[in-house]
Amino acid sequence: MPTLKTVLVLCTGNSCRSQMGEAILNHDLAGLVRGVSAGTSPQPLVAEGAIAALKLAGLPTAGLAPKSVEAVMDEDIDLVVSVCDNARETCPVFPRPVQRIHVPFHDPHGEPLASFVAVRDDIRARLVPAVRAALGL
Repeated sequence: MPTLKTVLVLCTGNSCRSQMGEAILNHDLAGLVRGVSAGTSPQPLVAEGAIAALKLAGLPTAGLAPKSVEAVMDEDIDLVVSVCDNARETCPVFPRPVQRIHVPFHDPHGEPLASFVAVRDDIRARLVPAVRAALGL
């Protein structure tokens, strides 16, 4: 059985885009990658719209919770994907060299559920292939 590659999806608040990215990677690339997410300035809760959009697509949401990038700093991360410009610019230095890519997405906070669904679909359409390409999967 191949070793799973760990992909960190990094955002500022870790309450929406990065959480959806984590769930989508863990579902769509199951057996190939282990998606985790974190924020440079995490919010207290995952956005209700993000949870609803994931559930509408039949994606699991159990265990999703905002966490700081410091909480995952000691993990053996193979790829860091920043999904917002602020996270890209404030991305911390990891204890060992790690490949980084930037795949930005619209922030739907404060918008109707349809915006969260559109961002979810955009994440699925662009993040999954970008991770596959970056890791040679």
